[in-house]
Amino acid sequence: MAGPHGRRNMQPRPKVKDPKKTFKRLFGVILEKYTIHLIAVFVCIIVSVLANVQGTMFIQKLIDDYIIPMVQTVTAGGVADFTPLLLAITRVAAFYLVGAAATYAYSRIMVYVTQGTMLNLRRRIFEHMESLPVKYFDTHPHGDIMSVYTNDVDTLRQMISQSMPQMFSSLITIVSVLVSMVMLSIPLTLVSVGMVFVMMFATKTIASKSGKFFLAQQQDLGKENGYIEEMMKGQKVVKVFNHEKKSVEEFKELNEKLFHSSYNANKFANILMPVNAQLGNVSYVLCAITGCLLFVISGGAWITVGRIVSFLSFNKSFSQPINQLSQQINSIVMALAGAERVFELLDEESEQDNGYVTLVNAEKKDGRLCESDKRTGVWAWKHVHQATGEVEYKPLEGALVMDDVDFGYTDDKIVLHNIDLYAKPGQKIAFVGSTGAGKTTITNLINRFYDIQDGKIRYDGININKIKKSDLRRSLGIVLQETSLFSDTIMENIRYGRLDATDEEVIAAAKLANADSFIRQLPNGYQTVIKADGGNLSQGQRQMLAIARAAVADPPALILDEATSSIDTRTEKMVQESMDKLMKGRTTFVIAHRLSTVKNSDCIIVLEKGRIIERGTHDQLLEQKGKYYQLYTGKAS
Repeated sequence: MAGPHGRRNMQPRPKVKDPKKTFKRLFGVILEKYTIHLIAVFVCIIVSVLANVQGTMFIQKLIDDYIIPMVQTVTAGGVADFTPLLLAITRVAAFYLVGAAATYAYSRIMVYVTQGTMLNLRRRIFEHMESLPVKYFDTHPHGDIMSVYTNDVDTLRQMISQSMPQMFSSLITIVSVLVSMVMLSIPLTLVSVGMVFVMMFATKTIASKSGKFFLAQQQDLGKENGYIEEMMKGQKVVKVFNHEKKSVEEFKELNEKLFHSSYNANKFANILMPVNAQLGNVSYVLCAITGCLLFVISGGAWITVGRIVSFLSFNKSFSQPINQLSQQINSIVMALAGAERVFELLDEESEQDNGYVTLVNAEKKDGRLCESDKRTGVWAWKHVHQATGEVEYKPLEGALVMDDVDFGYTDDKIVLHNIDLYAKPGQKIAFVGSTGAGKTTITNLINRFYDIQDGKIRYDGININKIKKSDLRRSLGIVLQETSLFSDTIMENIRYGRLDATDEEVIAAAKLANADSFIRQLPNGYQTVIKADGGNLSQGQRQMLAIARAAVADPPALILDEATSSIDTRTEKMVQESMDKLMKGRTTFVIAHRLSTVKNSDCIIVLEKGRIIERGTHDQLLEQKGKYYQLYTGKAS
């Protein structure tokens, strides 16, 4: 993860390149499982809109066919008959009830569709994230990735649950109201449509100014979240160096950027609806004046009072959905910015694996190694030769050879040069050297977190490019300097090394790692729940659990990456003792921070600037009085 000073140098993401394509892709995600539901929603929206239109059209009949004749009858001294009016009102009430039921139905359906889509989208994002190579997490700030799950997905929720049905409802309303307005009065319709074009121009002008700021708002929000996450993880460092004030200043800077982008985005977005609402009022007044003039001039021949009143209701109904459309455009702009970030993550290339050699349970029959469908404790590489189809089984031993290996995180910057080494089964190989010499990089190549540019790496005589990555990594146990523990019981954290391990096997692994005694002293023993990445345990205890996790996996080869560098001397002795037990009979690669821990290695490899400059046993290297001698004694040769 980038540090707090490096974060502000992050390059902003490009503007949404193709909104139509992004929207089409998002809509496709919804249609995958909810096509029938969406059809039902659209039908309900149409029914709801038409029911409301029918009610408004009734106003004209109510006034012209019922109220005015009844007034005239009463004025002439007659008796008005209310029966036809009551029947008509009953009929319209039925329409309104159907409309209300349709509105309720589509609202409930959209809640289900929205939450189901979010469920599927988050699952898809997480599944794809788990398939990404380690390089992706090394080059993308974790807070920015978290922002995709939270902020960006939430903008999509608002768009699906509110903006999409509202837009469809508004479009249907506009079309049906326009047809009704034409039926009532063409001149008044022309006045209304003219004002609509004014509204559309205002909407386009204001929305174009807000779009870029909504994208910037999402980016700034991701940066701020990432910085907060870094500060929470690094609180001890912040306090040790008294950088609270500096951290607050940097947060203020990020927060100010978020304020300005959010202010600019919402400044334009929030004036859009009031502007269009006032233009709608202007349209209403113009239609009222025009209708009255037409009525007076024609003496009611061109237009009736009922038509004017009904048309004015439609005029409000006509401008309201346009206002709603303009309001939803802002939500859609924000959602498309979030959708682009979501699809960027989903479009990241998954870790490639063309391996075909697999790791299988094996047993000997008639003196020959063959595959077994039971757990035998014996493992073998199942090598199906691509040319002949012949199946060959090789015992898993842990022999490794690196032959003239070159590697760079990018092709133009090679960090390892001409690396040659071999490890026989059961040997302990140590890597020493200054920081940045390439020690950890070599172990990352062994388990194929990265692939080499040139050379060959063979594991048990098989090119590791031919071995399926999951099987290769299953054969390697890793204990890192920074132990990752999960929010679960101690029992399950150890079992993470092999999910089918029994409780007895977990306890045996804990005993091997010298962890059993401290575990049993905890309030709930092996059922004690670890919190906040093991925050309720000491560094040494966390390290012992990591060793137990590797032990329960029972791998033939181990990678120990400075596993004792951050613990005290007394605890180091216990951890070293448990590691010695774990290493017994296993090929082990040790990245050494304290050289005293690798004195008994079969071979010590000294690295400098990505090259092997010395190799040999502890005594041999001291006799050479080279780089290792300087590192071990602190004296110049």
